[in-house]
Amino acid sequence: MEMMPESMGYDRAIVVFSPDGRLFQVEYAREAVKRGATAVGVIFKNGVIFGVKKRESALVKPGEKIFKLDNHIAAATSGLVADARVLVDSGRVKAQQNRMIYDESISVSTMARYIADRQQVFTQYAGVRPYGVSFLIAGVNDEAKLFETDPSGLLLECKAKAIGRSAEKINEMFEKKYKQDMNEKEAVQLVCDALKKEGKMTLDELVIHIITKDSYREPATEDFKKLGIKI
Repeated sequence: MEMMPESMGYDRAIVVFSPDGRLFQVEYAREAVKRGATAVGVIFKNGVIFGVKKRESALVKPGEKIFKLDNHIAAATSGLVADARVLVDSGRVKAQQNRMIYDESISVSTMARYIADRQQVFTQYAGVRPYGVSFLIAGVNDEAKLFETDPSGLLLECKAKAIGRSAEKINEMFEKKYKQDMNEKEAVQLVCDALKKEGKMTLDELVIHIITKDSYREPATEDFKKLGIKI
């Protein structure tokens, strides 16, 4: 008699655990993230940097991969862009509500926890599917903070992190090369070196967002050249 696949009967509803305690729909959502574009985040001495590689078509306007959530917080995503957009919009509303109710900016940890909670809720109700997206959420209140979320609702605080298809080898590189008190140039160079793990890249393809306590910047190619960034 032919054996049935391990997931047969247990991967059709999010609320059903397999006999060995797995939620296959969550694991499938994580696979969607692994196929997504690579995004990296790195904390440096004065703030945090996000980096992605720009992919353009002559026929399509480039899509957004790093989203500004508030004046001091951003999120980089990997996975299903449509799912990311819905959660980003929700996060922006949360930031505005916090400002209106408490008359202050939302903290980075509160924003990260809010988005992770939204993702987790969609792992425990019938008739829904998990969000097929992971986030790097970072910003600066009193100090720079960087968090990772995944489709299960996992929330981790990190110093440097990559998500997406090249995440494994980039995170191995971060383990060896990340330094606690890097300056901005060193951090941007580390982000460039990380994204090169995906393949050849030019400065024109580099998209960087830099958040410090006093500013939110998106440097252009000329700024990278002035910094002396090498590709």
